[in-house]
Amino acid sequence: MNNLNHVAFIMDGNGRWGLKKKRGRNYGHLKGVETVKKIVTSAIKFKIPIVTFYVFSSENWKRPKTEISFLFKLIKQYFSQEIENVLSQGIKINIFGDQKKLPLDLKRILNKIIKLTKKKKKITVNLAINYGSKQEILSAAKKTKNLNLKNFEKNLYTQNMPDPDILIRTGGHKRLSNFMLWQLAYSELFFLDKLWPDFGQRDLKNILKNFKKSKRNFGAI
Repeated sequence: MNNLNHVAFIMDGNGRWGLKKKRGRNYGHLKGVETVKKIVTSAIKFKIPIVTFYVFSSENWKRPKTEISFLFKLIKQYFSQEIENVLSQGIKINIFGDQKKLPLDLKRILNKIIKLTKKKKKITVNLAINYGSKQEILSAAKKTKNLNLKNFEKNLYTQNMPDPDILIRTGGHKRLSNFMLWQLAYSELFFLDKLWPDFGQRDLKNILKNFKKSKRNFGAI
């Protein structure tokens, strides 16, 4: 049976889900946040130590400004309203990505939540915000002296973390979209047609069952 340490998610399909419901893309993003909360709770139940969510890519700045503003507002609202729940559940929050370009009020609340949760140990939740894997790899390479695998990986956002065992992407597209390209080298990839707001505990449970049955060779026989 395969050990499970880390599950990563590309949460695709929020906007399409909102349009499908005739409520607009922002409504889909709102429901997407609710799905994140449910999946974190499920991950705790299934004893998954680390989960990583692709929240906002470095390419997402191409989206309409109104949609970007709404996404950032959702993140701020979530941590303002849910901080007690986050702490009580023993959740440690990390942020992957370049925070320099983010609005000041968003940076403040993100830094606050990182400090408040840094000693929590039940589960680590990584949020990739203004994240691009190519930039992460380039930045790590520039920082690394005496370049080798071990030294290079110390300069990635995932330093001291196991690579994802599983990547789950909802929304029907079978691509990585500049997400954790280095870390996903040997991950088991699961692509679902289901849109992110429709993804639930049962879907996660089914994927975990399939993962446990898979044969992971890591280049060996």
